[in-house]
Amino acid sequence: MTATGRVGLVVVSHSEMLANGVAELAAQMAPDVAVVAVGGTEEGGLGTDYGAVVEALADADTGQGVVLLYDLGSAKMTAEMAVESAEDPSRYEVVDAPLVEGAVAAAVKAQGGASLPDVASAAEGASGETPVAATSTTSSSSTTTSPTSQKPVLHVVPDAVTAEIRLTNEVGLHARPAALLTRTVAELDADVLIRHADEEANAASVLALMGLGAPGGATVTVVATGKDAAEAVRRIEELAERGFDD
Repeated sequence: MTATGRVGLVVVSHSEMLANGVAELAAQMAPDVAVVAVGGTEEGGLGTDYGAVVEALADADTGQGVVLLYDLGSAKMTAEMAVESAEDPSRYEVVDAPLVEGAVAAAVKAQGGASLPDVASAAEGASGETPVAATSTTSSSSTTTSPTSQKPVLHVVPDAVTAEIRLTNEVGLHARPAALLTRTVAELDADVLIRHADEEANAASVLALMGLGAPGGATVTVVATGKDAAEAVRRIEELAERGFDD
């Protein structure tokens, strides 16, 4: 499968090493998405190169546009100049997002075939993607804190399909398995929570899943609701059975 038909990503940084590292991580999350790194000056120093960003836009655009992420203010200016000079600037969007988290979230969203606005939105919302805390709520469940134990109590979700699943791969829900899990349920009509210890995360968020810190060998609880809840649980069980392809 190629990147054709998916939104591409351009990572703009003052450092070539930083840009390459972020792009490499994002590409691991989304093997079918064009992720292009642009870092440093033409002479190899720290800075940004307008011409290189223009070229990167062309390389990353495989049909659905490109989201650009940046590290510092002047990189944003360079990215915006490159977009403004394009024949059709509406095909490109510079987003204000945390560089690493935004690139990962955008890459996973693009891998699923999302539109340019949706990929941009995923990047921008990445900074808030954390496991559910003791006093927070989700659309399908909530947590409270026991006055005696001071530990979160995760409420039962009505009409949910649940399963206890052992993480059979060596390192658990690290970056690539978390992204694989997210992609596996993304196309289904289901809301899926993954619970580990005293926390839970929405399976739609790679960063939240990683934030659970669930190691290899741990058992997590899958809680799914919606039309495709049973299928979502089945697919996650199948992932675990084959070791999350690690």
